[in-house]
Amino acid sequence: MAAYLPPGWPAGVHPPDSEEFEQTAVTWLLDVVPPDYRLHGVLRRHPYALAVLARHHVAACVRGAREGYRSARTELGGKLPPGGVEAVLEVYRAEGSRLVDTARAVDLVGRALRGEVFTPQLGGTHERRSADGPDAKSERRTGQPDTAQRNAGKRNEGKRDAGGADAGGENAGGENAGRRGAKSRRGAKSRAR
Repeated sequence: MAAYLPPGWPAGVHPPDSEEFEQTAVTWLLDVVPPDYRLHGVLRRHPYALAVLARHHVAACVRGAREGYRSARTELGGKLPPGGVEAVLEVYRAEGSRLVDTARAVDLVGRALRGEVFTPQLGGTHERRSADGPDAKSERRTGQPDTAQRNAGKRNEGKRDAGGADAGGENAGGENAGRRGAKSRRGAKSRAR
């Protein structure tokens, strides 16, 4: 059976379970980052480190493209011939879309380098498993708890033990309750003075 590749997997990068995966991933990631990154052998020796650098680089490019798009009219208006600003905005739209797709692909390759296994799911989503084995906890690509986890949380909501902790082990008022309590105590002391 062929390995499942999630939507957005980059062309030219072999599936994670193949012998060529790591080498093709490194080659592709080096094409994503600035050319001078090729000078650093540590990035070839540690592909996951290269994936992390690539993720940061592409994220910065996405932010830059978005900022440029937002400010193009004010920065370029009156300085370009008629239609010039709209043409530049079209470049930002096209390149921005390409950069977002690249960022998704970099994320997928990085996760695969870390040992995650992608499996197809109904409804077009996919779950991931860590390299810890088939019993490792799965979570949706969105990072949100699955329906069973959300429902369990709702069932336990409001149930507290004798120590004031809810069924999930948190104190009443969540993790910030202690800080809020400390602030209100400090406020009471300063008002008393």
